[in-house]
Amino acid sequence: MKTVKISLNSIDKVKSFVNDITKFDSDFDLVSGRYVIDAKSIMGIFSLDLSKPIDLNIHSEEGVDRILDVLKPYIVE
Repeated sequence: MKTVKISLNSIDKVKSFVNDITKFDSDFDLVSGRYVIDAKSIMGIFSLDLSKPIDLNIHSEEGVDRILDVLKPYIVE
């Protein structure tokens, strides 16, 4: 599992993030405080506080580099 911080601070960013992430078979979780939701659920994402960066857990052993390349626009260093 790999964890990165991402920023989804606009509705358009959330839509494109969900479109990008659903292309992968791996499981993804977004963690904000004590809440953990499926990152492929657009309704779940909107239930989180998107004003600050949130953690994305990538549950994948292989192809993580490819996933990170696709998610680069959302990743906060």
